[in-house]
Amino acid sequence: MTTKKNQKHRFTTDEIHFLRLLSRSFPNVATASTEIINLEAILNLPKGTEHFLADLHGEYEAFQHVLRNASGTIKRKVNEIFNETLSIREIKELCTLIYYPREKLELVKAKYNDEEELNDRYFITINRLVRVCRNVSSKYTRSKVHKALPNDFSYIIQELLHESSSDPNKQAYVDGIVHSIIGTGRADEFIIAMCNLIQQLTIDVLHILGDVFDRGPSPDKIMDILCNYHNFDIQWGNHDILWMGAAAGNDCSIANVLRIALRYGNQSVLENGYGINLLPLATMAMNVYADDECKMFMPKGLVPNNPDEEREAHLIAQMHKAISIIQFKLEAATIKRRPDFEMDDRLLLHCVDFDRKVITIDGVEYEMTDANMPTVNPADPYALSPEEEMVVNRLHDSFVGSEKLRKHISCMFRNGCIYSVTNGNLLYHASIPLNDDGTLKDVKIQGKKYHGEALLKRAGALIREAYFGAETPEQYEFALDYVWYLWCGPDSPAFDKDKMATFERYFIADKATHKEKKGNYYAMRDDPQVCEMILDEFGVKGQFRHIINGHVPVKTIKGENPVKAGGRLMVIDGGFSKAYQPETGIAGYTLVYHSRGFQLVQHEPFESITKAIEEGQDIKSTHQLVELADHRMLVKDTDMGEELRQQIDDLKLLLLAYREGEIKERAWNPITNKR
Repeated sequence: MTTKKNQKHRFTTDEIHFLRLLSRSFPNVATASTEIINLEAILNLPKGTEHFLADLHGEYEAFQHVLRNASGTIKRKVNEIFNETLSIREIKELCTLIYYPREKLELVKAKYNDEEELNDRYFITINRLVRVCRNVSSKYTRSKVHKALPNDFSYIIQELLHESSSDPNKQAYVDGIVHSIIGTGRADEFIIAMCNLIQQLTIDVLHILGDVFDRGPSPDKIMDILCNYHNFDIQWGNHDILWMGAAAGNDCSIANVLRIALRYGNQSVLENGYGINLLPLATMAMNVYADDECKMFMPKGLVPNNPDEEREAHLIAQMHKAISIIQFKLEAATIKRRPDFEMDDRLLLHCVDFDRKVITIDGVEYEMTDANMPTVNPADPYALSPEEEMVVNRLHDSFVGSEKLRKHISCMFRNGCIYSVTNGNLLYHASIPLNDDGTLKDVKIQGKKYHGEALLKRAGALIREAYFGAETPEQYEFALDYVWYLWCGPDSPAFDKDKMATFERYFIADKATHKEKKGNYYAMRDDPQVCEMILDEFGVKGQFRHIINGHVPVKTIKGENPVKAGGRLMVIDGGFSKAYQPETGIAGYTLVYHSRGFQLVQHEPFESITKAIEEGQDIKSTHQLVELADHRMLVKDTDMGEELRQQIDDLKLLLLAYREGEIKERAWNPITNKR
């Protein structure tokens, strides 16, 4: 704030009102000045490291390991610190300890029979961890580091981080602290706390670009980690939106969630993870499909080795077929109720000739692989049977009543949205619908046209209305139906294909019918001009700006490059899901954005946490420098920097108000933190 000498600033009524509120936190010149000094110092710290992951699909072990090692960032820092003093084996041991401290300590302690030797090992390990922690905490203020410290060891860690044992005057003091930790039997707890702190400080913010759920066995465990993570956001993917719809009580979404879980043999995540009662479905499926082999519905990747496993696999297949037929009927009711969805091509049950075992689509007759549908009445093919209706009602109550599912979906709403813009990067899961000429496509929702950012905002608002409620019952019912449309609708920005060919894949032999035509976005996203147009639409500023998304696996095995449009677009779905790894040839991409630029990390398949702990086996990763900043990025170069500059301007205006007598200063007690 600058004014001419001896010329008083004319404060508006709104300014005075705002400054009085601000003065409650900064009641005098001294406190406001101190905060300005603090904020201006923060602006000159290095930018925090951002970590981007996409399409986790329930692969808990691989996700957990990538999260713990920060896509190799921790290993890189340990190498920088100890490359001249530790062997490769010692560096690997230290890294494994940082990733899995509790488990690794148990293995280490089992090697020592002599207590003195173990204590020496503790002493060396703690000093090494202090050096790593000092390095990763150096880009933060003391205040931020203090907030991250575990309560039990807060004072001790602060002393070790800010006192150097290389100073002869402090060496005995620092060594004394470490020996006391060991002598009081607290070494294990302290090491675990230090390792967890290193993991937390290495990554400032975690971005999940959609699809936590489906395919893999443990999305519930991933959500447990995310809900307790120190700083993350999520851009909802179509699989996440499907589960959000199921939690909101959309029966089509519930049926799809069940079908996918059974398709991949992951029903345990529903039963054990979320307490969903599958007994009514199992009972109906065994009755209706007792004599049906259900060959097309056997769970993927499951090869039974004994009669018990064969019986279990057959039951899963029966349940899989039963819920699939229910799904087609439920979806038909929605499609008929919402003609504006324009999805009549997905009404296929009435096209089946059950006697001849053929189906006619667009005038073409196709042989069916399976035409045994006992619950489908040819006279009224989309009506639920009484048994099916009972199953739907029981499953509905089970999903809506699941406390853990409600907790996880609430976490998704608190920390997520359908897109976000952060530090010059536009993040969304899948696509932006485009016309044939590459312009933004108008999509009708309730009679009104939306495109680009407005489309994503409207879709996000409808997802929230479906879960939290809307102004009218009619609006709530529409929002609930639209959440399902976002899963599989042709103009859905979370899907963007002409159809979801679920029925065809199950029941039609001709694979030409299985093809799902992708929207124009996927053909045009390699064009830098198209990406620039999308970035402009969302108001993304800066010389170095990007689109980052996932959704469609990058087929690295076929030479496809995740960096597109001259570096403007980065697609980081590279096959976290094991089901996609034969297609992609790798086990996923992650992206790290630190103060010196972007690093794309390509991961090989992860074997197991057990091997990582026992053998120090890390994920084999290849690092590719995508973009190097022309200078080391500081906080002042980020969105946070913009916010801090605004806060500084506000505080300077408050100082002026104090000095010109517009607002009276008050005393402040630094001990009680009160007036």
